[in-house]
Amino acid sequence: MLELRDIRVRFGGLHALDGVSLSVAAGEIVGLVGPNGAGKTTLFDVISGTVRPHRGTLHFENADISRTSAYQRARRGIGRTFQIPQPMHTLTVAENLTVAQRFGTGQVNPNTVAEILDLVELTDRASRDAASELSLAELKALEVAKALATQPRLLLLDEVLAGLEASGKRRFTKLLADIHARYKPAILIIEHDIETISTLCPRTAVLNFGQLIADGAPDVVFSQPDVVASYTGAVHDA
Repeated sequence: MLELRDIRVRFGGLHALDGVSLSVAAGEIVGLVGPNGAGKTTLFDVISGTVRPHRGTLHFENADISRTSAYQRARRGIGRTFQIPQPMHTLTVAENLTVAQRFGTGQVNPNTVAEILDLVELTDRASRDAASELSLAELKALEVAKALATQPRLLLLDEVLAGLEASGKRRFTKLLADIHARYKPAILIIEHDIETISTLCPRTAVLNFGQLIADGAPDVVFSQPDVVASYTGAVHDA
């Protein structure tokens, strides 16, 4: 479904991504991990179209999307969340989903909006102001709901569990499993919680200093010395 080949991104003299090649199959759940500054969010920006790589190609469902816009990629079926929730100000929760749905699909289906609100347990918050009346957990759920409203075949989740307590993480992990079971998108998820990644993702890829240093089953990946060292040694921000 998704094929990245030799992706390179520089910010000044910093190589944020340095020759990254990664594939995600249809319906697959892949964890993307690595220390802060490893290049994980930059990779999401490249896939979603907000950052253009200096080198490399991207193919999605057998089409070269290397030069397409973020808007075009959303219409092709690539949806994403952001690490810091970004609700649309002055709009209600339901209106946030409606705008996202129109952006991603070109049309509005109130039944789909209602279905997603029910799935993420925000039905009773549908008429609330999204920017000022939701808890952190509800804002995280809204981020996922907006991405789902675009009807993605590939869902990019950027630290959707960050800041949640243990019980909240467990509920959210179950929600993500339910989303995958119902809609069957491919999912690429950035997450620092190794337990969550090991529970949710049959496969994990590891970035460090902009390079892919491991890719495989979580129990194998997290036992590799270079992966362990990447979390305990010095890192830089990207």
